[in-house]
Amino acid sequence: MRKVLFMGRSKPTRRERERQMQRQEMLDTALDLFSQKGYHNVTMHEIASKAEFAVGTLYKFFRNKEDLYSALILEKTEGFYQTIVGALEEGDDEIDKLRKYIQARGAVFRANVPMIRLYFSEAYGESHNLFAELNMKIRQRRDETLTMIASVFASGMRKNLFKRTAEPAFLAVALEGITTAFLFKWLEEPESNPFPEDPNTILNILFKGLAE
Repeated sequence: MRKVLFMGRSKPTRRERERQMQRQEMLDTALDLFSQKGYHNVTMHEIASKAEFAVGTLYKFFRNKEDLYSALILEKTEGFYQTIVGALEEGDDEIDKLRKYIQARGAVFRANVPMIRLYFSEAYGESHNLFAELNMKIRQRRDETLTMIASVFASGMRKNLFKRTAEPAFLAVALEGITTAFLFKWLEEPESNPFPEDPNTILNILFKGLAE
């Protein structure tokens, strides 16, 4: 009998692909409704209706609204994290890695404004305690990103690309904080406060500072 060897996981079946498409439609619809009306003002029936599924079908994918929201935020967060990790790994040298990190964060932020508005409105509003475990998972990804950025600073110091003006971990927090401040300023007033196209605009705040 001829043996057939399979390398890795087999290609998803048509049924599996259809289920994944249905699930994604539900998540996209939920994001649209949550971002417009707020988490507490949207029901599972409303999500199912707008997505054009029976509410029973929606419950086959998600136990309840909290489960759906958590899946939405965690999957988006994982996508953001993978994009940032890829940027930090692609640079030619440590300075280029930091430039790519800033560019990637800007691109992710601009492409996902509804989700970002939703998360921060709920995470720091009345849903703070409800989503404490979810927020902890997101903070874990943030901490992992900061560790990677710190390692870039540490590597650059060993190569004498950067002066040891502060601990790499402190510099990572500073770079993330400055980048986030620029992004939220853009979010508030995109016309008058555009996010810098040149990542050196942000990096030079750390590299050059104010004093001569």
